[in-house]
Amino acid sequence: MSFDYAHWSRAAWETHAPGADLSDGTIPALAAASAARVPDKIAVTVDGNAVTHAALDDAAARIAGWLAAQRVRPGDRILLAAGASLGFVRCYLGALRAGAIVVLANPDYPAAELAHLVTGSGAVLAFADKAEIPGLRTVDVRQVPDSKPAGLTPDPEDIALLAYTSGTTGRPKGVPLSHRQLTTSIRAAMAAWRWSGDDVLAHALPLFHQHGLGGLHTALIAGSTTHILSRFTAAGLVQAVRDARATVIFGVPTSYQALADHGAVLPRTRLAVCGSAPLSPALAGRLPDVLGRLPLVRYGTTETGLDISNPVGDPRGDTIGIPLPGVQARIRDPAGHDVPPGTDGEIQLSGPQVFGGYWHDPAATEAAFTGDGWFRTGDIATVRPDGHLMIRGRTKEMIITRAR
Repeated sequence: MSFDYAHWSRAAWETHAPGADLSDGTIPALAAASAARVPDKIAVTVDGNAVTHAALDDAAARIAGWLAAQRVRPGDRILLAAGASLGFVRCYLGALRAGAIVVLANPDYPAAELAHLVTGSGAVLAFADKAEIPGLRTVDVRQVPDSKPAGLTPDPEDIALLAYTSGTTGRPKGVPLSHRQLTTSIRAAMAAWRWSGDDVLAHALPLFHQHGLGGLHTALIAGSTTHILSRFTAAGLVQAVRDARATVIFGVPTSYQALADHGAVLPRTRLAVCGSAPLSPALAGRLPDVLGRLPLVRYGTTETGLDISNPVGDPRGDTIGIPLPGVQARIRDPAGHDVPPGTDGEIQLSGPQVFGGYWHDPAATEAAFTGDGWFRTGDIATVRPDGHLMIRGRTKEMIITRAR
């Protein structure tokens, strides 16, 4: 008898957050709503520099007005190649408010890599913090000219981000993500993680990756506060958590490893989220001494956002958890058949947060989806007897086995 993955996914949603509200919206509209609700509350700090929700919304409106005056039209691409700063945050939100598509880029990319993003995206302008981007008019994120505020432009179905894959299997591919896909993804996680406007997040993740950017989105959506360090050090993050009285930490295994090696003992938080790479059993065993608890391991991809997470009330150090609200997941073998629990297969995903296809790359899009429209992650996993997913490798390494 085949395993019922649809029932398994729906049961997971109820475990995470019964009746989770995944209603859509746009990032700037949700940020504007937070600004109206808690105008004087700190929205974001970067290295101690703070901006309130109202001031951030006003700055974004003025940047959107300046972009409109420069004839940047809705749907135009803007390259954002900068480290974490309040300038990054303002330009990001202002570009979205103007209806532009933000192309995220690591400012330390070599010139050839940046040129690939410029050419591939068709960007018309760049916001940066280090140097001119070849072939584009470049504006310093710290010195955007003032302008008359502009209203909200985008629709939930409009593309918000053009994020590029890491390129581990070739040249990076453009991943267009709509406002609806972004907001649905982070709101599913926020519901599962019991997020509220009283939460205070601290992290030292880059904002040009979706892990760190998602932390910014939590503040904009919930009217909460996010404290960001532009560079990670173990001592710096410990101090930031202490000073901010953070309730939540975001990190990756390498940062948690550094905290453990540093001998750090962080002030008690209600949640420490770990993602973007596998957490080894050895490191998981060390982290309760650092965090006072196991980290909450979660899983996602550039193309699908946040998809799978350990439950808040029952985290495991050796699994990636169960599907988040709205996410449908299944495990299939190379022949396209569902596999039973305990057997290795590829994680395939469907749901409102899954992208529709690669930017101007129909061949890659066709290869990335199954005939019935599910995204092929390329990650191999098995469903354990307790219903949790355990990562086992990548499809290139795949040999079908029963899990031990």
